[in-house]
Amino acid sequence: MLATLALGANAQSFKEWQDPQINEVNRAPMHANYFAYETAEAADAGEKQASANYMTLNGDWKFFWVKNSDARPTDFWKQNFDDRGWATIPVPGLWELHGYGNPLYVNIGYAWRNQFRNNPPEVPVENNNIGSYRREIIVPAEWKGKDIIAHFGSVTSNIYLWVNGRFVGYSEDSKLEAEFNLTPYLKPGEKNLIAFQVFRWCDGTYLEDQDFFRYSGVGRDCYLYARNKKRLEDIRVIPDLTDNYSNGELAIDLKLKGSGKVALKLTDADGKVVAEAVGDGKKQVKMRVENPQKWTSETPYLYTLTATMQGSNEYIPVKVGFRKVEIKDAQVLVNGKPVLFKGANRHELDPDGGYVISRERMLQDIQIMKKFNINAVRTCHYPDDNYWYDLCDRYGIYVVAEANLESHGMGYGEHTLAKRDDYKRAHLERNERNVFRNFNHPAVIIWSLGNEAGYGPNFDAAYEWVKAEDPSRPVQYERAGYEGKTDIYCPMYADYSWCERYSTDDKYQKPLIQCEYAHAMGNSQGGFKEYWELIRKYPKYQGGFIWDFVDQSIRWTGKDGKMIYGYGGDFNRFDASDINFCDNGLISPDRVPNPHMYEVGYYYQNIWATLLDAAKGEVELYNENFFSDLSPYYMQWTLLKDGAPVRSGRVENINVAPQQRAKVTIPYGAIDASAEWMLNISFALKNSCELLAAGHVVAKNQLRLTEAPAANMELKNSSLSNVAVVPPVVKDDDRNYLIICGKDFRMEFDRHSGYLTKYEVAGVEMIKEGGRLQPNFWRAPTDNDFGANLQYRYRAWKNPSIRLKELKHRVENEQAFVDAKYEMPDVKATLSLSYVINNDGAVKVTQAMGTTKDAKISNLFRFGLQMPMPCNFETVEYYGRGPLENYIDRNNCTDLGIYRQSVDEQFYPYIRPQETGTRSDLRWWRVLNAAGTGVEIVAETPFSASALHYTIESLDEGLRKQQGHSQEVEKADLTNLCIDKVQMGLGCINSWGAIARSEYLLPYKDYSFTFIMRPVKHKIGVK
Repeated sequence: MLATLALGANAQSFKEWQDPQINEVNRAPMHANYFAYETAEAADAGEKQASANYMTLNGDWKFFWVKNSDARPTDFWKQNFDDRGWATIPVPGLWELHGYGNPLYVNIGYAWRNQFRNNPPEVPVENNNIGSYRREIIVPAEWKGKDIIAHFGSVTSNIYLWVNGRFVGYSEDSKLEAEFNLTPYLKPGEKNLIAFQVFRWCDGTYLEDQDFFRYSGVGRDCYLYARNKKRLEDIRVIPDLTDNYSNGELAIDLKLKGSGKVALKLTDADGKVVAEAVGDGKKQVKMRVENPQKWTSETPYLYTLTATMQGSNEYIPVKVGFRKVEIKDAQVLVNGKPVLFKGANRHELDPDGGYVISRERMLQDIQIMKKFNINAVRTCHYPDDNYWYDLCDRYGIYVVAEANLESHGMGYGEHTLAKRDDYKRAHLERNERNVFRNFNHPAVIIWSLGNEAGYGPNFDAAYEWVKAEDPSRPVQYERAGYEGKTDIYCPMYADYSWCERYSTDDKYQKPLIQCEYAHAMGNSQGGFKEYWELIRKYPKYQGGFIWDFVDQSIRWTGKDGKMIYGYGGDFNRFDASDINFCDNGLISPDRVPNPHMYEVGYYYQNIWATLLDAAKGEVELYNENFFSDLSPYYMQWTLLKDGAPVRSGRVENINVAPQQRAKVTIPYGAIDASAEWMLNISFALKNSCELLAAGHVVAKNQLRLTEAPAANMELKNSSLSNVAVVPPVVKDDDRNYLIICGKDFRMEFDRHSGYLTKYEVAGVEMIKEGGRLQPNFWRAPTDNDFGANLQYRYRAWKNPSIRLKELKHRVENEQAFVDAKYEMPDVKATLSLSYVINNDGAVKVTQAMGTTKDAKISNLFRFGLQMPMPCNFETVEYYGRGPLENYIDRNNCTDLGIYRQSVDEQFYPYIRPQETGTRSDLRWWRVLNAAGTGVEIVAETPFSASALHYTIESLDEGLRKQQGHSQEVEKADLTNLCIDKVQMGLGCINSWGAIARSEYLLPYKDYSFTFIMRPVKHKIGVK
């Protein structure tokens, strides 16, 4: 069969897909990303889709899919082939999202890892799906006499191409375009048959083991474009800054097909010509520009270089940014300044399209980055769509441009492909093509050789080639460590202590910029503050790239037809799966910011306010920007008294130069020590700015002016003038319950458990029937908890045996006292619950635990109590940190204030169910029904609490993950109130073993927690 195919096609051997040293046949050389327009006006407009030289190949194609590679059709490319029984599929479009095969997600290891042992370059025949495509097109007749080139933007994993029954070529490298000159094969003005075939896996798949969803098919735009026979074949611009970064120099390399003069014109953003030159392709052309506008992430100013070759009638515009990248004194400098990289890793993934990302989606991602102060992106782990780099140029995002090279599944030892001669060519080609294609983008300031692909001679060769080809940019590679060939020390997930050690040790003289850090999986980013305290303290440590930007899950239909975000294991029982490890995003698949994104946006902000003198209203402002002052912003301030705003104002002009400080005096007036006074300061845009609207807040701080007065924990009886106090009455004649009654309330304590099981005030039940106020030490494990196996390590605290030993009561000073004492043999501890009840039904609760010295018992998740309330308690009102959920190690983005929210709003649907909804630093917390009636909690010190229409059990998947999805967790017919002295932190170092920092843990020791729960009535949110 193969012999017949080869004979008929006259060119291909059909062994290319299994030969790592053949990565292309007849593929056009890679060139810088540009488009040649037919007129100067078209070039100025810059929309290639509207050009007469452009013809889309996007749309519906005839399609035939087979499961196994040995079943592929071998003559489908023939012009007389009958495809009437074929289906159709859109291009671009991925098979698995159009009903052909299943999506598959793995982190480490190849998609075949459950059924096939790695044996490069061999890949499986079974389940190596093959897609065959056919389409007839009519090429414009006016293209006759021109060269016609096909552009396939991204095809996974390879492409064999035929035109009009003739073999054209072959290509691997699924994340860079494959271009072919079709001129000898096409007939302009007539119908032409284009056919191509795609393999799910080929030898190149061993170099594409990225941590993301594995799809197959066409992922980016495909089109034809026409070029004159005589033309500018490639253009390369190298910007530089001279004279102490004040003046600009632009070096231009030209590659011509044919000979002739090339007119070069440089215009500014207003269209004014600032420099002109002529080149002929024989030597480098240079332009000098006096004091040009400089390109940085803060000031992304672009010039346009237009090249026109004499006699070609083509106009090629190239965006130019004058900037200089250097490494000096163990720092990366941009235009001479040691910028901070406030970065994220970004996979090209869409919940509906997979690898197919619309321009609108890309622009949305840029806008979100700008809103949350992200100034740098690593294109993990492959080159992105060309339009992404254009957007980064335009809006100002520093780019670490990574080659499509990851062989993680082969490990880092002797089997790494980095050491194999037969894969050397592929290592070099993928880096060469990445550099050739993305060279002209000013946003690209660092080249990355690849990701998690071991280290060896192949990477040494790639480094040497890139450095020789482009001395203007640093080159990095994480697996090179410090000693290997990398200009930047770019580790993954280095912890705080190592980062500080590196930063303080003079023997390390490379910049430290983590290529991945602060793993943002599920409810996470606790301790992000401490990373940025180190970064801002040590010059050598310049930031990093969070893993990662967007949760990778796809929109899928789950149980009972509900929409879920699918992850590994949701699609069949057989494929390899790393479950929800694809969901590490700062934003959801549909680009909704996850709660932890706000903490990142806060620590990535560029303006900071610190208090100098509270009595005088003196505040110091610091502009952390390196290139722009604060004149585009105004400052808004609000004075809070015990959480409520009492005064506000606005400062219009805050001209603070880059990297400078200035003192301002805010006239907020007199304050005193009788209340907790806070000053909220925010900085917002005066005018709309590209993607950000006027009024957008770019930075904020909350400054403490006074300490909060100590909470009043004295529980007194209520009294009226000349009316005797009616103390609570204890009814001790019931075998099952100890009953406390007052004028308008009733409490019942279960004699068998000692717990409060009924709390009725004015006829309103505060505890759901069958519920109780009981100790709670557990939370639904987060993804970071699972990664550290805390569901095992802490399980003694999930349902510890709590045995009632004693239940006593008394009436004293016209109040009722109930004391319950317990033993907790599973954790070698004792527990007591003490209640003081006044005549209004308010109850002061003290929970105290005594531990055993030297007992080997794990940490706790939390120390507190929970109480299920009827579900009609749908409102929370509180004075604490908000409005977002927050935890002890992730609450700096939230401000102390008074908030009123629904219980529904407390739940955040993390893709996999887990702990959510907690608020910390609470001064008081209320849970209310529609009438404003409910309970209020105050404690001796700030505490945390949550109220959800979900039980802890419903969000807890047990000892192992169970393919849970938040959308499929049914609401409980209750409002579950959790009241905590403290809950442990979330952590962010990684999600496979690290836990929160020690100061945010709850070690096994004695704890005591006292709070007052009092009934409230008709609270309507007015202070």
